[in-house]
Formats: sequence, structure tokens, C-alpha cells
Amino acid sequence: MSFVKGQLNLFMIALGFFTRIPVPSNLDFSQNNLNRASRYFPLVGWLIGAICAFVFWVADQVFSLEVSVLLSMLASVLLTGCFHEDGLADTSDGFGGGWTTKQKLDIMKDSRVGTYGATALWFALTLKFFALTQIESVVVALLIAHPLSRGVSTALIYFLPYVTDIESSKVKPLAESNQKSDLFWGALTGLLALLFVGEFFWIVLLTISITGIISRAYLNKQIGGFSGDTLGAVQQVSELVVYLTILAIQIQLGASL
Repeated sequence: MSFVKGQLNLFMIALGFFTRIPVPSNLDFSQNNLNRASRYFPLVGWLIGAICAFVFWVADQVFSLEVSVLLSMLASVLLTGCFHEDGLADTSDGFGGGWTTKQKLDIMKDSRVGTYGATALWFALTLKFFALTQIESVVVALLIAHPLSRGVSTALIYFLPYVTDIESSKVKPLAESNQKSDLFWGALTGLLALLFVGEFFWIVLLTISITGIISRAYLNKQIGGFSGDTLGAVQQVSELVVYLTILAIQIQLGASL
């Protein structure tokens, strides 16, 4: 397999893993390739952000701002199949209801949504909606938040060990680790979103970096590493942090992106 075909194969694995977008059925899928595909997780975020931004732009020509924002949010969950939202709910239930690492992991495997998960989803979606309806350039905000937030999750794969209940887990459903080159390209792809921020890029970089550092420490304390659900939760929190940061820049500094 040539280099270009190999990289395209990795991108398609990442696309098929994180979205409901159809990909070729003859992909060379393996645990090692899934690990290597982590370099393209933020690039998938670019694609999702671009589609959501396009949906918002088209809807905004016809509907109110609020309806257009909701339609862009709907596009996001349809594209990913609520993949990250499910991770946020499961993580909230596990961390909120479990005492030991095993209890937390067992709760996170439960398909039912508990009080912690439902509350976390309500706050995340509500805050996302109100933040986006107050941001002057929703299109730019979406293009920044989706790749950056997935960049944070990708970085945690490198900086934390993968945690799972070996006895009940028959398969390894996500990238377990990535190499320095994968981390570099993933980080670079995600950080390119800062080009849209202009002179205030350092504020967004600071807040998203702090989010990553706190997330790493929190996950390490809770379960000693990361799981697929926790990566989804970190993505959702990081996306929200980007929106709130952009809104804060707009309100406090009187600047729009």
C-alpha cells in the first residue's frame, strides 16, 4: 500500500469511527491502524464543523438565528450519531454514581441514562445553544470549536493510559495510544483553527490548554486513565469552552471574530 493510500485509509477509519458518514467497506482496519488514525481525529472535526457551519449558513437565510443554531446542532448529532454526547452522559453517570474505578467503568457500560447523565446533557446542550445564539459569527465559532475540541481528546490518548475492564471487554473499541508523530499531526491540524481567531488566538489557546490539563488530571484521579466515553465527554466540554471563550472575548473586549 502506497503512502497516500495508507494515509487515506487511516482518514477513512477515523471518519467511519467518529461519524455516520459512509466509508468504503474494504478498509484495512486493525487496532494498530485505529491507533494511527488518531492523527486524523481533528481533521474529522474540521469536516463536521464545516458541514454544521454550512447548515447554519443556509438555514440563516430563511429562519431565525435560534432556529438556525438548533439546526446546526441537529446536524452535528446526526453526523456523529450522538457519539460524543453519549460519552458525556455515560461519564457523568459513572463518575457521579461510582466509588471505585470498577464501579465507574461498569456504570459507564450501562446503556441507560441516569440522573447525572441527563443533567450533564441538558446543561451542555443548553449552554451550547445560548452561547452560539449570542456569538456574532456562528460560522467561524463552529469552524474553530469542532477541530480544536477533538484535538484535546486526541492529545489525551497520548498522555494517559487506556483503561477498561479486561474481563468484560471482548474488543478494544478505540485508539489505545498514539505515537509522537500522530500527536504532532493531530495537534497541528486542530491548532490550525486558531487562525480564525486573529490577534486573540492566545486567549483561546490558553483556555483550551487549561481545559486539557484539567481533564487529564481529573481523568487520572477518577479512573487512572481514559476510556472511549471520557474522550467523548472531554470533546463536549472542550467544544463548549471554545464557544464560551469566544463569547467572553466578544463581550469583555468588544471584538468579534
